[in-house]
Amino acid sequence: MAPVNAKPTQSFVPIKEIRDGIIVLKDGSLRTILLASSLNFALKSADEQQSIIFQFQNFLNSLNFSIQIYTQSRRLDIRPYIALLEERLKDQVGDLMKMQTREYIEFIKSFTESTNIMTKSFFIVIPYSPAVLSGVSAVKSTFLGNKNNINDEKSSFEENRSQLQQRIEVVEQGLVRCGIRIAELGTEELIELFYKTFNPGDVDKPIHLTQEK
Repeated sequence: MAPVNAKPTQSFVPIKEIRDGIIVLKDGSLRTILLASSLNFALKSADEQQSIIFQFQNFLNSLNFSIQIYTQSRRLDIRPYIALLEERLKDQVGDLMKMQTREYIEFIKSFTESTNIMTKSFFIVIPYSPAVLSGVSAVKSTFLGNKNNINDEKSSFEENRSQLQQRIEVVEQGLVRCGIRIAELGTEELIELFYKTFNPGDVDKPIHLTQEK
């Protein structure tokens, strides 16, 4: 039985809401998360490796704000691929193709059960902390009507989002020079990412990027 004064899990999560692909924390600061592509550094020539290191060094030196690089390792869920193969098995008309497809399915199942295959995803967290309201602005906000407060909040969010977008462009330009592609996570992708992070025992699903942010 849980203690009477036990706090709900949500109270330990610093996220207030996720709006239009932007994470709003309880302290009013904003975060956006970028999904970065991987780079096979070991297969590059010595000159290419030095060039990548130099470009990444320049990228880090060009930043006037902090970023967080987060790597997530998950066991590969092969079941969607097995389901696809089983659908293809039904479409086979020749006995030989049916037998080969069935044997291939069994091989994939046995191989993945005996081998711990991991997938890695790379994320970049970009923060932005709006300026704290001055005394006059705070008093004005307190005594204004609800409608004006809502309009001010919306205007402030769009302004802060614009500042955050500028930081995203700086990070994107710097990483492109290193040969790394990035994609900004939308609201659905962010919810899925945090759900998997706080529920590691659930079945893993890949993050599917959508056009809507």
